[in-house]
Amino acid sequence: MASAPRGWPRRLAGHWALAVVCALFLLAGMGVVDDYGISPDESNQRRIGKVALDYLAGEGERAFDQLNAAFPHDRYYGAALEAPLALLERLFDANQRRESVIARHLFTHVLFLCGGIFCYALVQNMFRNRMLSLIAVILFLAHPRIYAHSFFNSKDVPFLAMFMVSLYLVHRAFRRDTLAAFLLCGVGMGLLVNLRILGIVLFAAVLALCALDLLTASGAAERRRALLTGGAFALAAILTFHASLPVLWTDPFGRFAEMLGELNAHPHRTFNLFRGQWLYAPDGPPLDYLPVWVGITTPPATLLLALAGVVALVRGGLRRPRDLPRRTPLRFGCLLLILPLAAMAGAVVFGSNVYHDWRQLFFLYAPLLLLAILGLRWLTPPTRARRVRAGGYALAGMAVAAAVVAAARIHPYQDSYFNSLTDRNAPQGLESRYVMDYWAQSVRDMQAGIVGDHPSGTLFVAMQQQRHRRLLSAHDRERLVDTIDFRSGARNFYRLRDRRLCVAPLPADAYLGGVYANTLHCMVDPVAYFGGLRRRALAAEPLDRSRFSAHRVDGAMVYLRDECPMDDTGTRFFLHVHPVDPADLPDPHLDFGQRGAYGFERLDFAFARYGARIDGNCVAVVPLPAYPIARIHTGQYTPRWAALHWRAAANDEPLVRSRFDVYLAGRVLTYVRDECAPEDIAAAFFLHVYPAGEDDIPGWRAEHGFNNFDFGFGAYGARADDGRCVAAVPLPAWPIARIHTGQFGDGERLWETAFAPPAGE
Repeated sequence: MASAPRGWPRRLAGHWALAVVCALFLLAGMGVVDDYGISPDESNQRRIGKVALDYLAGEGERAFDQLNAAFPHDRYYGAALEAPLALLERLFDANQRRESVIARHLFTHVLFLCGGIFCYALVQNMFRNRMLSLIAVILFLAHPRIYAHSFFNSKDVPFLAMFMVSLYLVHRAFRRDTLAAFLLCGVGMGLLVNLRILGIVLFAAVLALCALDLLTASGAAERRRALLTGGAFALAAILTFHASLPVLWTDPFGRFAEMLGELNAHPHRTFNLFRGQWLYAPDGPPLDYLPVWVGITTPPATLLLALAGVVALVRGGLRRPRDLPRRTPLRFGCLLLILPLAAMAGAVVFGSNVYHDWRQLFFLYAPLLLLAILGLRWLTPPTRARRVRAGGYALAGMAVAAAVVAAARIHPYQDSYFNSLTDRNAPQGLESRYVMDYWAQSVRDMQAGIVGDHPSGTLFVAMQQQRHRRLLSAHDRERLVDTIDFRSGARNFYRLRDRRLCVAPLPADAYLGGVYANTLHCMVDPVAYFGGLRRRALAAEPLDRSRFSAHRVDGAMVYLRDECPMDDTGTRFFLHVHPVDPADLPDPHLDFGQRGAYGFERLDFAFARYGARIDGNCVAVVPLPAYPIARIHTGQYTPRWAALHWRAAANDEPLVRSRFDVYLAGRVLTYVRDECAPEDIAAAFFLHVYPAGEDDIPGWRAEHGFNNFDFGFGAYGARADDGRCVAAVPLPAWPIARIHTGQFGDGERLWETAFAPPAGE
């Protein structure tokens, strides 16, 4: 007994290199955690944790109603991680928002480091080789894309870390073959499935291995043991999963069935830019989607070593086929190979909703990395000469260094990393072929630049990505003022613009390594930028003189109005661009805005997005499409617009008399109500247009059978001085079979009507 205390410290001291690596990564993480922004999913993830804590505090099912009704699937993301994170945030004062976000990000990163520690332990158990184990943990932690996600992605990266932990527990359970080991493996598996229902893939694989042991057992004793250990594993996993997910407590079977349904029918509707083509995510990925994304965003050395690991497995299976059904290293290696192949094939076969590169399947990096280490082991076996093994380790070390350097060079844009298998010298080519900074992490960098360049004074900023402001101090948050009213004076002026309007892009070194984010914004001095465009526009005759004079300058529409009251900017602008060749219109099936569904490209906009008010003068600049333009129709949805279309429609009887009378004339649907009260127009309108041809229905609307053109009254209408309310809404150009419209508010429809348009309309 006396030797045990001396033995454990000695064994731990033998892994000092692991401690050094983890300490270095932890120190680096603490130093750079503030460089990364906040993902758009973070607010929902935080809500999941808050709801779980409220439920445990006794609020019951009412707590789950706090989740956004538009995203009911959020309740099925595991609370095993989010509840502790929510508790961690509650330890901080409510006004210290920056500190709570940093703590959350650092905690998520520490979980990632824990995954690396278990990666080291698993490789050590597999090969008893500290050098291989050390290479494995560094390759695990130094994957550039995953490293960046380890700070702001509390969904996919913790699941990857727990997947690695579960693989370690699976290997340990079958190696030790004890009841305690299988029980512990079941607990880990329950937590894995809690984090993401995708963990059921590994759970099913372990059950299959237990069944294989049962079938190949040589006697009754072995069969009883296989039944006992397999049953203990399954029971522990199920109980842990149920206990760690409060949403299951009242209806475990029904809600678990809903969770399984979410596995392949995730409701999020978005597009993927892949190989230059926009793919609708709910349609499922093409056959090459996941292999290509993994191949172009993973360090090449890891891919080559993984290929060597596959060769080693095939060679071993051919030479020792009897080892495959038994508890051997070969069987575990085959499990590592089957997991990614089965997951990728399942995503294609079942049409899983995969989007934003391969982040939902980051967990596949765990078996891929272990295959790479298996390949390195095959290339440098203990039987080889020491010089040969040293050379192999040196090459692997160079690969590790290359991954670390690649991640450091493009900091903090590692989430847009592409390896040397892509054309790194053509950033515009990458941008046109693959989705990049889809979570707009780059905005965090520019936000920090604005505040850092101007440590005092008020900053007038128009920024779409408001969530990143939580990372600012309370003092800096107070200095940032959201406004479109830019006044000259001794204050500092900045405006974040869309890339199409950039005149001062980020420094070139932000794109090192071929990184080029398609949603990068840039900072512009609005006084100089808008003022210069105004002078150039005034030098030419306007295309139109009206409330705003419209000019065409440098491939953009410039709208000017001197002595402009703020009321003039509150009404939505319409901009309809008719191309010379109709084939240049955007494909409505691949465009959520359906800008090309009208026979022209509809670029309607709000002044706040493209304009500024400087010294009382209003200027708005809207980029035009690059294709040849035949005609431009532009203006504002003012009372004049609405009244003009109402007069054109009022010659006929309305198609419908209801709370609003509805007219149709000239592909414009007009809503009219006499003696209209403010509450009559406060509720949103729904407008569902059923095409005569099925081909006119975009993929994301196919299940509904109509196109959705819901709108707010202020976008298309106005309330006149005599109390009449009129809204005129353009309709798409394709033949219409039926229109269903009305208003909804407070979860119910206030009025509704459906009708078929007259022949010829």
